[in-house]
Amino acid sequence: MSAVPTRSAQTKPAIKMVCFDIGGVLVQHCRTWREGCIAAGLPVRDGAESDEMSARRKELARLFTTGRIEEPLFYQRLSATTGGLYTPAEVERIHHAWLGPEYPNVGPVVQRLVDAQRVRTGILSNTNAPHWSRLEPLDGKPPQFPTPSLLGTRLASHLIGHMKPDAETYAAFERATGTNGSEILFLDDLPENLAAAAARGWTCELIDHTRETAGQIESVLKRHGLI
Repeated sequence: MSAVPTRSAQTKPAIKMVCFDIGGVLVQHCRTWREGCIAAGLPVRDGAESDEMSARRKELARLFTTGRIEEPLFYQRLSATTGGLYTPAEVERIHHAWLGPEYPNVGPVVQRLVDAQRVRTGILSNTNAPHWSRLEPLDGKPPQFPTPSLLGTRLASHLIGHMKPDAETYAAFERATGTNGSEILFLDDLPENLAAAAARGWTCELIDHTRETAGQIESVLKRHGLI
């Protein structure tokens, strides 16, 4: 009579889905108002970095990122929170400069994963309509940031009405892909996003956004036997 395997001897379910965050994993982006102004070639005006303005910007960004306000209104309201320090046109300029470029060499690594055809792939990103549009082909032209378009199921916060680390964000991805728990390998640069995914049983890997990420992604995929 064969022995029943112990828990330590039992294997975890095989990974069926690799889910990527975009910003901080595949694409670089600004993280402070100061960085955004510098990227847009605009001055950091006195008072723009106050705690009060930062809190207001964060709340407006959450509304925009979850699709609750439209693009022109976002620029107008964000301009108003600065007390006129920045015009709506300048806010739009900063917002456009906020995203990009891709991290070097992430494209070939992701292409290897896709070509291996061992798992399905996807994206779960906190983003917004104007940034999302730069990840998709437009009028027959390739996207500005091509690597995300290599991946399969692509979910964005402004489309589903929730953002990481809200639990419903991860539930939406599970419903869309028919995968759950440790079947999903999730790569993100924010510990709070990974903690929420881990609470659902996802297999999580932290990517350090301050370093080039291609080598980190490659190491993760090799460690899990996916490339």
